[in-house]
Amino acid sequence: MTSRTVTLLDVARTAGVSKSTVSDALQGSGRVAAATRDRVRAVAEELGYRPNSAARRLRRASTGAVGLHLPATATRLDYYMSLAFGAVERAQEDGLDMVLLAPSGAAGGRIASRVDGLLVIDPEAGDSAVPGLLDAGVPVVTGERYLGPATGPSGAVVCDNAASLTALLAHVAERGARRPALLAPAGSSAWATALRATARSWGLAHGVAVALRTVPFAATPAEAEETTRALLTADPSVDAVICAPDGSAPGVLRAAAALGRKVGATTTGNANGASNGAGTSGGPGGSGGPGAGLLVASCVDGPATRGAEPPVTAVDLHPAAYGRACAELLCDILADRTAPDTVRRHAWSLETRASTGSPD
Repeated sequence: MTSRTVTLLDVARTAGVSKSTVSDALQGSGRVAAATRDRVRAVAEELGYRPNSAARRLRRASTGAVGLHLPATATRLDYYMSLAFGAVERAQEDGLDMVLLAPSGAAGGRIASRVDGLLVIDPEAGDSAVPGLLDAGVPVVTGERYLGPATGPSGAVVCDNAASLTALLAHVAERGARRPALLAPAGSSAWATALRATARSWGLAHGVAVALRTVPFAATPAEAEETTRALLTADPSVDAVICAPDGSAPGVLRAAAALGRKVGATTTGNANGASNGAGTSGGPGGSGGPGAGLLVASCVDGPATRGAEPPVTAVDLHPAAYGRACAELLCDILADRTAPDTVRRHAWSLETRASTGSPD
């Protein structure tokens, strides 16, 4: 090419596609096949195309706001409230207001006229609003990947949920559990899917049958209590219960108390049922009856786990920081500070407490 400025039309002609397809491919919006998007970007790089940010802002007036879509159950979960506050705080640092979208969602085109970009947190493949949001024609960042059949987001911030549950299972095993159970979340979010799959794969890898019970994505303490009581009554050998949903751990503790199970104590048994003296257990050689030990842990930390009696071991997903990370990626994409298809990782930590026999 000559020294003149390379235009979108130049890229379109060389790539053999329309100008609008080039625009969508470079911005990560619209329905553009992955192969076409990659070809367009490769041509743009080869020709030395540089987007004119000023012209783009003139073509599409900035609204000064971004949208936030949370799961329908979010309003009663501490995790999502902390996440939302973190996202709002970070967006404001770039001078952007945050608009909380109705759980049912609106048509993508209507949303695009009101915001410059979108945050879609824990998108469910079965959420009818999500495809329209992802195809709204503005940059979209998801908190966790979207597993449904729609155009991918502009970017994503993800946690290693398989690793966090693996750490919990390894922890209760180290504390003596031989028959762990997981109250797994229902639904088709990346988080729920990863937890169910990890419980099965960890059990196969360690020769342990992890008892899997499905509960609602946002199970209440009462729902967790009912499921735990049924589980421990039907299978007294269960000596550790890991509950996934935020805020549901107190229900597990109530079920244990009602059945006379001592939370925080277990026994490491050998093949002959011998004990190391740490307590009694429903594992090999344990009766699992009243007085038997039970370890309790949670996949999500929060006020309910920290304030429980005893305090519950949990994975801290650092929701406020997670919300900030999602908003930061969207701000970076909107300001051309990073590529539209960037994926960033978010760290978690394991907080061990008395419910697994660990110190506070």
